Amino acid sequence: MYNHIMVPLDGSDLAECVLPQVVSIAKGCGVPKVSLVRVVPPLKIYSTEFEGTIAIAEMQKIEEQSIVNAREYLEKKSAELKKQGISPNISVMFGNVIDALTDFAEKNKVDLIVIATHGRSGISRFVWGSVADRILRTAKVPVLMVRPEACQLPQAV
Repeated sequence: MYNHIMVPLDGSDLAECVLPQVVSIAKGCGVPKVSLVRVVPPLKIYSTEFEGTIAIAEMQKIEEQSIVNAREYLEKKSAELKKQGISPNISVMFGNVIDALTDFAEKNKVDLIVIATHGRSGISRFVWGSVADRILRTAKVPVLMVRPEACQLPQAV
């Protein structure tokens, strides 16, 4: 039924909680391709007070390091999935998160997106937005959204 699952990860435990579902779906449905993806957004300075204090070259170095860190993170997650019999591809993109994810899905013939949702509502959702919600509304393929209640996150000590 599915040939290519895309799994957007942002480095959080919540985002990673979808991985057991991905493994189950991929194995159970014989999905030949799984892609772990991460988008590094451009660095933005939100205060005019700091405008001009960070050189463009320094901002570029920070963005480049963020891309390196994102790749290392995805390689680690890929290695964990390989131990479970899944050999995912990894892809790091730079730019607007929603645009990059939807473009990746279209260009790579993704036919299922599995993503965690923070489950925000009300003013929190209005202020912070929801990547998962926007993916759900813009994707042209099925989206499996995993709510926090469905995840077994590590307990705080």
